[in-house]
Amino acid sequence: MATMEIAGTVSYGARLRRALLPYLYLLPAFAVMAVITFYPLVYQVIVSFTDFATKDLRFGLASPTLQWVGLKNYIDILTGGLPVQNFEFFRVLTYNFWWAITNVMLHVPAGVLIAVLLNVQGLWFKKIYRAIYILPVVVPPLVVATVWRNIFDEQYGAMNQFLTTVAMWFGATDPVRIRWLTEYTPPIPWLLPNGPLPLAYYAMMIANFWLGWPFMTVVATGALQSIPKDLYEAASIDGASDSQQFWHITVPLLRPAMIPAAVYGFTTSFNLFAFVYFMTGGGPARTTEILVTFAYDLVRNLRLYGAAAAFSVFIFFVSLTVFLITNRITRATETYTEA
Repeated sequence: MATMEIAGTVSYGARLRRALLPYLYLLPAFAVMAVITFYPLVYQVIVSFTDFATKDLRFGLASPTLQWVGLKNYIDILTGGLPVQNFEFFRVLTYNFWWAITNVMLHVPAGVLIAVLLNVQGLWFKKIYRAIYILPVVVPPLVVATVWRNIFDEQYGAMNQFLTTVAMWFGATDPVRIRWLTEYTPPIPWLLPNGPLPLAYYAMMIANFWLGWPFMTVVATGALQSIPKDLYEAASIDGASDSQQFWHITVPLLRPAMIPAAVYGFTTSFNLFAFVYFMTGGGPARTTEILVTFAYDLVRNLRLYGAAAAFSVFIFFVSLTVFLITNRITRATETYTEA
């Protein structure tokens, strides 16, 4: 009997050690994340309930001049009470969603179309084309924003020079001087009712289109390679045209790959800080500001650390809501067995 009890104890101890072993391996990762991720997040939430500013940088939360203001920072953000000109939270939020959605609506169809065109059998230099279109993916957004900002320069930009050349073909003599990044008057006033969309928005769309479609093409190309050729051969035998094959074979079989890619593209565009900040800086008059650039501006220019922390909390919940909704609609993180 004693031997059986000892064996049972040993067996239980061995099972317990086996159960705890994975957590022991994960402990270093948890420790690192606690220092570089969880601690800053908790610290930021605490700061959001204070008037933390430059005066409190030396002593942090122990600063004798630090005051707890409760929900004041959150209320000021929602009601426009921050000492910032031309700021309205819901206008920035609406523009941020519009910016991300319109980018995805352009990138995904263009990526699929280009992938289909480059997947045509017998196309010459196919590998060279694919090597070229992957280049924008590896260029940092900061560099892309700087280059395209110069392209849209009012006096010396390549875009206005190109338009000047085209205008001269039709008899014009004056050079084109479009203020792409500084013109406030929206060309289409009714497009976004609660906020104007200046020319800078369209300039950014052009630049980000150059940056965004190659990734979608890469994903679509990989998905196209996995579609069995037998399906197209059977459809051709049945008399299906090329367009019918595209809509009834290619598009349905591309959907499982392109929907997660579209969600990723939406998330990336929604928080595309470097590109927006270095191309327009949120101008003119904050009309191209997105949430992350405004939060950064609160810290860099206004030194309102408490308000910036509260703004970041808003960004977290907005991003979390977007993720949960898109994940629910697309079921992008489910396995085949769960679906």
